[in-house]
Parts: sequence; C-alpha cells; structure tokens
Amino acid sequence: MATFQIEGGQPLKGEIQPQGAKNEALQILCAVLLTNETVKINNIPDIRDVNKLIDILSNLGVKIQKLGKGSYSFKSDELNLEYLESEQFKEEGSGLRGSIMIVGPLLGRFGKGYIPRPGGDKIGRRRLDTHFEGFIKLGAKFRYNKEERFYGVEAPEGLTGTYMLLEEASVTGTANIVMAAALAEGETTIYNAACEPYLQQLCKMLVSMGANIDGIGSNMLKIKGVKELGGCTHTILPDMIEIGSWVGLAAMTKSELTIKNVSWENLGLIPNTFRKLGITIEKKGDDIYIPAHKDGYEVQSFIDGSIMNISDSPWPGFTPDLLSIMLVVATQAKGSVLIHQKMFESRLFFVDKLIDMGAKIILCDPHRATVIGHNFESQLKATTMTSPDIRAGISLLIAALSAKGTSTIHNIEQIDRGYEDIDGRLRKIGAKITRL
Repeated sequence: MATFQIEGGQPLKGEIQPQGAKNEALQILCAVLLTNETVKINNIPDIRDVNKLIDILSNLGVKIQKLGKGSYSFKSDELNLEYLESEQFKEEGSGLRGSIMIVGPLLGRFGKGYIPRPGGDKIGRRRLDTHFEGFIKLGAKFRYNKEERFYGVEAPEGLTGTYMLLEEASVTGTANIVMAAALAEGETTIYNAACEPYLQQLCKMLVSMGANIDGIGSNMLKIKGVKELGGCTHTILPDMIEIGSWVGLAAMTKSELTIKNVSWENLGLIPNTFRKLGITIEKKGDDIYIPAHKDGYEVQSFIDGSIMNISDSPWPGFTPDLLSIMLVVATQAKGSVLIHQKMFESRLFFVDKLIDMGAKIILCDPHRATVIGHNFESQLKATTMTSPDIRAGISLLIAALSAKGTSTIHNIEQIDRGYEDIDGRLRKIGAKITRL
C-alpha cells in the first residue's frame, strides 16, 4: 500500500483545474453499452475507480481507443457476454460499486445482465434493491446465487414500460433503470427519481443518442422506449465534490486559490453551505476565487440564534459526499456546528483521527458529530493515520496540510479512487507532499 508524507502548515497559492466528475463518468461509461455505434467521451478523470470500469468494459469486448488526455472512443458492437459469468468478472466487478450500472444497459439491449455483489466505500449499508425492483417492474426475472453472491436479471422477451415509484431517490438506481427503460417497449414513468446534475447529464446524453426522455432535472422522468440508440459525443462536467474539497483546503490552510471552470450552475447549495461556515467564496466568471482567510472564518447561526446544523439530503439538497470536508473545515472555524450525516451510518467514523490531531469533536452517534472550532488559536498536530474511504481520505489530507509537523497517511489508494494525481496537483500550488 502506498503512503503520503505531508509537511503541514504551508500556505498554498495558485489555480486548480477540477477533474471530470467521477460519479458522472461511472454512469456515462456504462451507457456506451446501449449502442453498437461509436461513442466519444471527453473529460474522463484518470482515477482508479473509472480506470477499473474501463478495464471491465474492455474485457466485455468494448473496443476502446484513447484519443487524448481524458478523451476516449467506445464501440460496443461485438460484446463477449460470456465474460459476465466468468470468475474473472466476479473478481473485477466485486471491487467496484459503479459496475452495478452495466446491468441496466445490458438488460435493455440484450435481455440479460449479471453482477457480483459490488464493493466500494465502507460507509454503511448501501442496498441494491432500488435497481433490481425497477428491473423487475420492467418485466425482468431476478435471480441471486447466495453462495457466490452473484445477482442476475433476465428478460428474454424484452422489457415493457410501466409506472414506478422509487422507495429512495437512488442516483445509481435511477441511472440503471433509465438506461434499461430507454430500450423497453412503451412508456416508463419513474417518480421519486434522482435529479442530480450527473443524472441530468446521462439523460441528455441518451437523448443525443436517440432516446425519448421528458422531465430531465425533475423527480419524475418519462421515457418512451425506442428500438435502438446511436452514437454521440459527450463531455463530462467538472467534479463538484473535488471543487468542494479545494474550497475546504483553501479555507483550512488560509490559502488564496482560484478554482477554474467550475460550472457554477451545477454546484447547487455547495457555495452557500461553505458560506454558512463563514468562508468567502467569490464568483469570477465561471471560476471560484477564495481569498486567504488570514483572520479565520466564523460559523453563522440560524436566525433564532441556535447552533448551525449542516446535513445532507438528495439533490437539490447538500451532497453527502462533502460532509466529511465540512466537518474537517469546521474544526478551525470560530463557533460550533452540528454535522448530521443522514444517508450513511459509518461515514463519520474517521473523526477519531481528527481528535488525535487535537480537534474538538463530540461524536453523538453514527450519524451526528458536534464540532467546536479552534478559530486557529490551536493548530492541529501532525499524526499517522489510515484512509478508510475516498471522502474521509481527502478530509484527513486537508487536516494534514493544515497541521503542525509531518503527517503520514496510509492506504492512499482510497484517495486515488476519486482524485486524479492529487499529490502532483497539490505540489503545483505549494504543498509539501511526498508519495512513498
């Protein structure tokens, strides 16, 4: 396992270009399976999770050509569907949660899709029921091999459109069902659909391929199935989670940073949620400018004077992927804040590492933590830690960059799963970070 060594307490300065969005890329890459024509995708991030999915597509028989940095062409005209039931796929697919989204397009186009129980972050239970209940409503038969932990759906006669009300607004579940429904017979209505910008991007891509989708951006999607889909060219949005990570880094290290080409219209509540912690965020064209917070930043309170509460909820609410960042940034704020992680029950379990560094945090239960900010009167202390998941990993990295002394972070493969060349990009803005 690789390790980062970080010499903290260095002010940073410069410009950062955010990578393509990981969560959009995982959906978009699976959609190439819906057509036998060429699909070109730009701004694909060079990160472990995305590269794993590209390898799975290649092993499935997709013809892949690299056209330039972040740009690839995909042609799924001669697929090897036997790979789906191979031991190789069981091993490769189980290591990547995003691989679940190959099932919808394969089911829609070929009448069958299989997946081993996927892995991913250790952030609590993340059920797959939404995906498979949707497929069953479209007419697929479900099978599960408990011994091998292997899921399958089959619809040899094809899928038929229907009405469905999703129990949860699952982003990957909605994406999977939309891709299957795009080639189903008749009309499918999905109510309580996820409506994140990345899902909107998927729907827009499918429309450019010839799909018929109404209600994009809302929680009710209507999909009229078509016989076949064609090729297209698609560009992935900048990663809003990475953008939020850079905002948190700038505030914690009192650094002046400009984040370039952020697609402001797709950031939702992210800028205003950081402002609740007292962080200054300026819009300059399509860039974010963060001045050096030399006098710190002060947490706002609610209008009745009660303690600030920052929580996650489905889009257009605040994304759960940034709560770990908000928590670490709050450790140096002036004032107190309650961080409430509603959607995953284990995502706050990295706070013991921050407490070791001197942060004042009370873990109330698996979902809530109260942070009493230091107001920079006491600097975090360097320590040795291990990254449990992608978002906790980047939060610990931000803490280490602001801390006094040299910190060590093990298991940085977790950070590499979601952040492209993170150490190289940090060095360019003045960070002292070494990959061992």
